Amino acid sequence: MHNFEKRRDRYIGYTRFANPLINLSFELTVPDLRPYCKARQLPPFHVFLYCVLQAIEAIDNFMYRELDGEVIRIDDFMASYTVLNHDNNLNFARFDMSDDLALFIERSLAAKQVAEASTALINTSEGLSPLDHKRNVYITCMPWLQLSAIEHPIFLHKTADIPSLAWGKFGAEKDGMMSLPFSVQAHHGFADGYHIYQLGEAIKERIARLIASD
Repeated sequence: MHNFEKRRDRYIGYTRFANPLINLSFELTVPDLRPYCKARQLPPFHVFLYCVLQAIEAIDNFMYRELDGEVIRIDDFMASYTVLNHDNNLNFARFDMSDDLALFIERSLAAKQVAEASTALINTSEGLSPLDHKRNVYITCMPWLQLSAIEHPIFLHKTADIPSLAWGKFGAEKDGMMSLPFSVQAHHGFADGYHIYQLGEAIKERIARLIASD
């Protein structure tokens, strides 16, 4: 929490706003992971998700939450993302994170299969403890769209403290890189535009390390 104390005054300032959220959409350029995935028969979305979630954990600003009127730093979070079920309606896949890529993908695919098969909305925050509710990062992907902006549904802007990330379809390969539309929403008391830039760089670096690891 030492890093948070350096910006507590910013946090206090933004808590006075009716809407304290920052929401940026931009073109994210990263190493093209698709040849790596194709050679190993891995699903690119789930590999990209793995790198995104690992990058988030590496940046304090995306790990702060407010609980019972106090700012806390969560140690980890559940992996989750939106899925279309067989009726083409929204559903949520949720599973336990793992640093092991193979296990992460196995759990992610299993959660996706459950979410696709369920006609009822599952894996909502109902039933979670107040702390476990905060152990979330909201992820959505719209691979059919060249996404340019997004506005996430918010129950109450003033208390919204869980980061929301979204991205659209992967672009064409160019010189070993690919670009995709990417969006990050976070509480401005915790994160600034610079920290969103840092997150993009961390995702890029995590993908590069993964590709170079073999």
